[in-house]
Amino acid sequence: MLYRAKCFRGGYQIFLRRYSKDVKSEKLLNPQISFSGYHPKNFELKDVSSKTGQPGKEHKFSMLFPPPNITGDIHLGHALTATIQDAIIRWKHKQNIETIWIPGTDHAGIATQVIVDKMLFHQENKKRLDLGKKAFLEVVKQWQNEKQSSIKKDLKMLGTSFDWEYEYFTMDSNLSDSVNEAFIRLFERDLIFRDATIINWSCALESAISDIEVENIELCGKTEIELPNYSQKISFGEITDIAYKIVDSDDEIIVSTTRPETMLGDVAVAVNPNDQRYNHHLPRKTQLWHPFRNESIPLIFDDSVDPSFGTGALKITPAHDKEDYKIAKTHNLNIIQVINEKGLIMENFEHFGSLKRFTARDKIISYLNDIQLYRGKKSHKMSLPICSRSKDIIEFLLKPQWFLNCSKLSQRVCEVVKTKELKIHPNTFETEWFRWMENCHDWCISRQLWWGHQIPAYKMITPENKTSDIWVAAKSSEEAKEKFRKMNAEFIEFDVKRDSDVLDTWFSSCILPLSVFNWPNQSKDFEKFFPLSLMETGHDILFFWVARMVMLSLELTDRIPFKEVLLHGVIRDFYGRKMSKSLGNVIFPRQIIHGATLEQLEEETKSLASMGVLTETELHKSLAGQKIMYPKGIEECGIDALRLTLCSYNIKQHYISFNVSDCSKNKRFLNKIFNAIKFAMDSSENAKVIVRDIEYLNNTELSDMDLWLLSRLGNTTRTVKNAFENYNFHIAVSALKQFFYKDICDVYIEAVKVKRNNIEKSAVINAQVLSTCLAVGLDLMEPFTPYFSREMREFTAKNCDINPELYINEMHEDKIGKILEICKHIREFKAHYSMTKNTSIIILIKSLEFEECIKNNVNHIKMLTSCDAIGMTNDSQYFEKEPFFASSTAGPLCSFGLKTSTPNLHEDPSSLNKKKIQKLTIQRDNLLKIINTEGYQKSASEKKQKILKEKLEKMNSELLSLKEINEPLDTQILQSNIDKLITYAQTNNLTLNAKKCIVTSFSRKQSSLICAQYHIEGEELERKISTRDLGVIYDHKLNFNDHISYISGKARKMLGFIIRNGKYFKDANTFITLYNSLVRSNIEYASVIWNPHTQLQTNKLESIQHKFLRFLAFKCLNKKDDSLNYSEIEKRFKMDNLELRRKIADVKFTKK
Repeated sequence: MLYRAKCFRGGYQIFLRRYSKDVKSEKLLNPQISFSGYHPKNFELKDVSSKTGQPGKEHKFSMLFPPPNITGDIHLGHALTATIQDAIIRWKHKQNIETIWIPGTDHAGIATQVIVDKMLFHQENKKRLDLGKKAFLEVVKQWQNEKQSSIKKDLKMLGTSFDWEYEYFTMDSNLSDSVNEAFIRLFERDLIFRDATIINWSCALESAISDIEVENIELCGKTEIELPNYSQKISFGEITDIAYKIVDSDDEIIVSTTRPETMLGDVAVAVNPNDQRYNHHLPRKTQLWHPFRNESIPLIFDDSVDPSFGTGALKITPAHDKEDYKIAKTHNLNIIQVINEKGLIMENFEHFGSLKRFTARDKIISYLNDIQLYRGKKSHKMSLPICSRSKDIIEFLLKPQWFLNCSKLSQRVCEVVKTKELKIHPNTFETEWFRWMENCHDWCISRQLWWGHQIPAYKMITPENKTSDIWVAAKSSEEAKEKFRKMNAEFIEFDVKRDSDVLDTWFSSCILPLSVFNWPNQSKDFEKFFPLSLMETGHDILFFWVARMVMLSLELTDRIPFKEVLLHGVIRDFYGRKMSKSLGNVIFPRQIIHGATLEQLEEETKSLASMGVLTETELHKSLAGQKIMYPKGIEECGIDALRLTLCSYNIKQHYISFNVSDCSKNKRFLNKIFNAIKFAMDSSENAKVIVRDIEYLNNTELSDMDLWLLSRLGNTTRTVKNAFENYNFHIAVSALKQFFYKDICDVYIEAVKVKRNNIEKSAVINAQVLSTCLAVGLDLMEPFTPYFSREMREFTAKNCDINPELYINEMHEDKIGKILEICKHIREFKAHYSMTKNTSIIILIKSLEFEECIKNNVNHIKMLTSCDAIGMTNDSQYFEKEPFFASSTAGPLCSFGLKTSTPNLHEDPSSLNKKKIQKLTIQRDNLLKIINTEGYQKSASEKKQKILKEKLEKMNSELLSLKEINEPLDTQILQSNIDKLITYAQTNNLTLNAKKCIVTSFSRKQSSLICAQYHIEGEELERKISTRDLGVIYDHKLNFNDHISYISGKARKMLGFIIRNGKYFKDANTFITLYNSLVRSNIEYASVIWNPHTQLQTNKLESIQHKFLRFLAFKCLNKKDDSLNYSEIEKRFKMDNLELRRKIADVKFTKK
């Protein structure tokens, strides 16, 4: 049997489906859902890359995806960027805006060369030098093809809607042409120049590297570090004192240095002219004797020297230090190179030539000790620059390189932001933008690599084989020769040689907004989509990429490359730590989407090590970290749950702490919507509503509840729109969760369930409203969850023409809001007395205006409170005479009384109380008999005695709380005391605000003995089942569940803050001090007043300290301590558990 339903275009057919074999075959009005629940694999099979909506001609939106490096797989950072951009693109589709979203990959020169080199060594025991340049580049291209395919597959897996016909690779021929053109134009405008200056150099790579590829690690003191090409660890974090003898004197000046190996190239010693220790040398031309070169060097005075560093005397080695180089230029000092490109001491230094730089360090110190110039060394805090690619220590070398003059370009880059021609979100980064631009240095754009864009610069070679210092930029050798002829007419015969260096990868990346549209050719796409509408990327590359794109675009096209910049935070793990292979906290999107066992995670990590990506040390650390982070592996969550999770965080925060468990929660959220749609389909079928025929609701007779839901839909739509306009995706996700979870599932569906199996007019309307709201809600959620939304959209109102914002009505929301507040009070009251069945409620209506609203929604109140019957009255005398089991207020608008047909609850509460006292007394007496027997005391284990003792204490405590009171007398006394307060206030011209006063009963009895009403000047006081006083939350049973939940939640957040922001701390005492003052102080505040009443509560509090100490052990203890159990960790850090501390505090308090 076939059924037809309308689609956006054309039609489709759906087979009849049934929920079980027992259902008889009959014609169904609507297509049926074949799945039993939300399982990602069933939903994520279809292609969701197609664009929806009808693109208009007036509005256009263009965006470029920051190209992933071809060094590995797509990680969570890429997934975050792809999800954010895809959500934006899909939202633009819905607004009928023509869009283009361009995907691509980056050749990542230095990173790719390093990883392929490592792979070759591990797989074939060869290095690139063994293969030669041509053969090595063939291997790299093979790697490129494999990784491009893998990256494309992963990006498609994320449900992205890229325009793949525009896909690019940064070394494609057309992009290479754009790169060459940009270099030539900038060179001819004197913005690119060649100069010898201090640069970042990786000796392991034998190449200059960019600032972004330098990691500065903070050392708190002496630290041993593994380095490439060294068999043993090398010590850093020490400062060495060396004496320089004054020529013709027995006096000496002691210099302090962290780099004694560069002493061979010292050309001076500098001190601050204001330093009292040395200013007596000012009138003299003091010379110092260099012990290795057997020559004198000057003592110079410079204001840049920091007198507080070491001895205040600074050795000047201009060839290997940026600041020393500046001082040398100022004082016209010679420059002597000590270390070559391979990290070896220059051969001209006798006894040390060709030694590795850090091996030479020890020999130099030994020699200084022999000639009595060594003055010792000590531990020293310092920042150590590491190459992020090779993990080698950065060497600063003086080498000729190509530079871009950024200072000439930076002023205009500042101007476009100041005038708001270019907008940055969040605008807090504007300050950083200006700071970078105002302190902009020349950018070294050349790299000594094989893989990358070869620099289009040539120098002339004369027939005598002499090379000139004159360079030209050209697209070919023929063009270069022609340019040389124009410059040097006297040379008739000569050749040219192209620079073998390649361009920094960032240079080609910085002209991507131009090159992807085939600039400088004025293509149709360039005219149509340039400048880009938005550049969305991580804030960590704001200067290295975003600012430089603006800089080059303004210079090359006189236009900004994009109109807006959206910066997202850096993804970190749940503890706020950087995602790092050595910590074992790196997870890939596919592992979350498909799930992974711990064994699978470990196997994947081991495979990375086998490829050379991880060192042996990193492998062991990674495996240990995975066991801590993911002991049970990672649950399969699906694409949509991952996307929804990524967009549920505030992406504008500096760091985004990602938690895999949030993906699991969002998977359950999607299942909740699935069940809601399934309910809606059943309701539509039962009410004979054809979902596909729902076209409008304007002429429908809608109830208050229907209008409330539509108003909530309108407000949700408005919130989501505003959130997208301001790039606050977390607000949109939060609003959608509120709408689906609370408004639809918890309220509307529960309120209309009673009509599910009838065909009354109201049931038909409910089915139409529910299906329509689900349809619009799914449309709003589709940018975040394309697979789920498109699949489930087939089972909701398909062609309903509705503008949700027209239904926004604050009056309806306020009206139903009050109804929901009443329902909340009734549910809480029923829970307070543990009453779930056979209950009825009578509501005393105090406001005539509100009476009609309650009457119209009495059935909804009945369903939402699970009561058998609801009665109403506005007669307060009748209400007071009713024999309620208990009564209370639901705010100022009404009171309610609770009745029950359960036999034992018809008894007088006092009688119930007495029965419980009798039962408890018998149990306590029996327990006392056991405890007091001689045999028990001798034979029972210490553990057993402790358990029974605690049980006895609980029984005595409960018996004490069940002590009966005289209800009428007590209530009269309390009201009398309130009246006295009123009199006092009136006498002293004070006002008592009744709205800020509440009535609370505290008792551990099953039913309360006091439910009286109290008044201030005729205004009835609201009754609540819990209150907060001086920071402690008292709940009605005084078991402090709410208080413990509150303080533990607060403490966990503070602990998370400490863990996230304590990445530079190494000292355990620092962490313990922070924990004691910021975390433990919260969970021990006023603990003599409250105490956990169950083991669950005790464990909830203890788990916080447990988490802290585990973190502390992981952070501060060495590898040998990894096997410590928890009790050993407590002893190691001398910390008692919280339960013991509370007992000690109780004893101290009692003794006072």
